[in-house]
Amino acid sequence: MAKLYSDSSTKTVKTCIFCLIAHHQDKETEVIKENKELVCFRDIAPAAPHHYLVVPKQHIHSCFSLQRGHIHLIERMAEMGKAVLHDQGITDMKDIRLGFHQPPYTSVDHLHLHVLAPASQIYQCMEYKFILRSDRFVTEKCLQEYLKDNAPAVQDALCLPL
Repeated sequence: MAKLYSDSSTKTVKTCIFCLIAHHQDKETEVIKENKELVCFRDIAPAAPHHYLVVPKQHIHSCFSLQRGHIHLIERMAEMGKAVLHDQGITDMKDIRLGFHQPPYTSVDHLHLHVLAPASQIYQCMEYKFILRSDRFVTEKCLQEYLKDNAPAVQDALCLPL
């Protein structure tokens, strides 16, 4: 079983790569943007010319672990993702894709927002991972709506885009 330790009053899992990145314990990953709650870094297997991950420093297992109180966290994750795209010179915010994979389609069991741009240039061999209105990938807007309408918890339910 993974071990938890406390770091700056956040719960972190020692065996979780995203926890290690968020707390600067992974020397190979460059953090692009950071605040006291979130970090953003490049995806190691990019699916588009710009593919970033926004991760909370606190270990949250997946979107199924979220409650109504997490709506603002999701908003802040999206804001950071858009800010990184802007910093990288992306100006067409209509051609981006922001969203989460849902278990069992997650590769790392730590909540992370995929930030892709341009969405029209998602690599063909990776498109299946980011299909809208599928049980594999849920947009940040849909997840916010789901939490608002169906909270307290998302457990054992699909958050399909509207």
